[in-house]
Amino acid sequence: MTEFTRRQACGLLGCGLALPLTGSCGSDSRSPDRSLPTATGDGATPLHFLSLRDVARLVESRELSPVELTRALLDRIEATDGGLKSYATVMSEQAMVAARTAEREIQGGTYRGVLHGVPVAVKDLCYTTGVRTMGGMAVRADFVPDHDATVVSRLEAAGVVLLGKLNLTEGALGSYHPDFDRPINPWGETFWAGVSSSGSGVATAAGLCFGALGTDTGGSIRFPSMANGIVGFKPTYGRISRYGVLPLSESFDHVGPMARRVADAAVLFEAIAGVDPNDPTSLDLPGSRLLETLDRGVDGLRIGVDRHYLITDVDAGLVSAIDQALDVLDGLGARVVEVEMPDMSANMGAWSAICSFEAARGHAETFPVRTDEYGPGLGSFLEGGARVTDSAYEAALAVRAVFSAQYAAMLSTVDAFACPSGGVAFDISVEDDGAVGRGLPFTVPANLAGTPTISVPCGFSPQGAPYGIQFVGRHLSEAMLCRVAHAYEQETDWHTRHPAV
Repeated sequence: MTEFTRRQACGLLGCGLALPLTGSCGSDSRSPDRSLPTATGDGATPLHFLSLRDVARLVESRELSPVELTRALLDRIEATDGGLKSYATVMSEQAMVAARTAEREIQGGTYRGVLHGVPVAVKDLCYTTGVRTMGGMAVRADFVPDHDATVVSRLEAAGVVLLGKLNLTEGALGSYHPDFDRPINPWGETFWAGVSSSGSGVATAAGLCFGALGTDTGGSIRFPSMANGIVGFKPTYGRISRYGVLPLSESFDHVGPMARRVADAAVLFEAIAGVDPNDPTSLDLPGSRLLETLDRGVDGLRIGVDRHYLITDVDAGLVSAIDQALDVLDGLGARVVEVEMPDMSANMGAWSAICSFEAARGHAETFPVRTDEYGPGLGSFLEGGARVTDSAYEAALAVRAVFSAQYAAMLSTVDAFACPSGGVAFDISVEDDGAVGRGLPFTVPANLAGTPTISVPCGFSPQGAPYGIQFVGRHLSEAMLCRVAHAYEQETDWHTRHPAV
């Protein structure tokens, strides 16, 4: 953990914002070679790129004021997000009120925990009282909720400073509404930023928050996490309440944290997980203490891999990066074992039928009566969903049930299953639907089965776009997945590399 004096922390607040994000104060401002992203030692890391837990220690020890910290992040958003477009709404006034409240509480001896006084942001699907929640949709452009989503309430109960709402694809599907901003990948403007939690990925990677919430219906936490070089954590279906979160597909939607470190994602998960009487699909389970087992290592654990599945329609550089990641785990004492991924041939169609059927019914109040307010991507998807009959939906659910049982059986033989977080480091010139299509076979299985999964950085393409490896586990294995991902993260330095914005 980085040790900072108050003077050093304030110095970083003052000089780290406008200088290269991978250097220290006074460094050359030229961007590094994108094919070799620069690693930074902790001592040279600007404040906005510290881990959530490290900055929390500074806040807890009163070496850093939540007010100073929040002001610095808001200034950074104002200075840089015009080019990145990660925020849909910046909640400056509310954030400063929350920061002052946190400062008074901490100075008065009341410390709520790791998130107290730490600035984070949420995807603009999450209801926020009195603040618009658009979901990337023109049809929702004027929607202002009168209550918070449960996840927002729980973050605020933990003492976070909510900086604002983050941009996304229209309705959390695969393409952007033509009237809404499209987030720009901070590693390079020609790189794909991922769907639909792209704003969450961009803001977290660019140091515009210390963590964010995303949602995942078919890969929308994992795609942008890989694309932006951060950690994305999709928990077991039902571990985190979806109450007050605009739905895409009720039986596939998950809410989860996105952060720059595995431990930071675990902190966010612990704050928001748990049963919610307002969400009948939430699981009545005690909160999982992921941090308690985080440092136990991987010695003796079994990591499954299906070589055919791993290499099918996947960028060769990503395959090589994953092979190297498996070698790292092997070197730490894990056993990499061959397993067989269940046949996916019928399951992509089942996912599409279920998702579109549920989405069409979820939008019934506004589609098709307000069709002209929808973009072509979501509009076409809803039209297709309206054509899915009840019997076709039931048949798709049956296919899903068979696959889920097969998938669970495979996962029961290992402690974690490793695969890509997507198919390739996409260039933005690739159409969104094509980009998503190549990655879905690696992300959709965990949505079909409702199993937890975590994506962590594992390298870079020759062009400088991040790669990601995904660890998938059986139901309720969040602690094990974080343990595996953390062990890998700590043995490598990918998490120390940041984009030069």
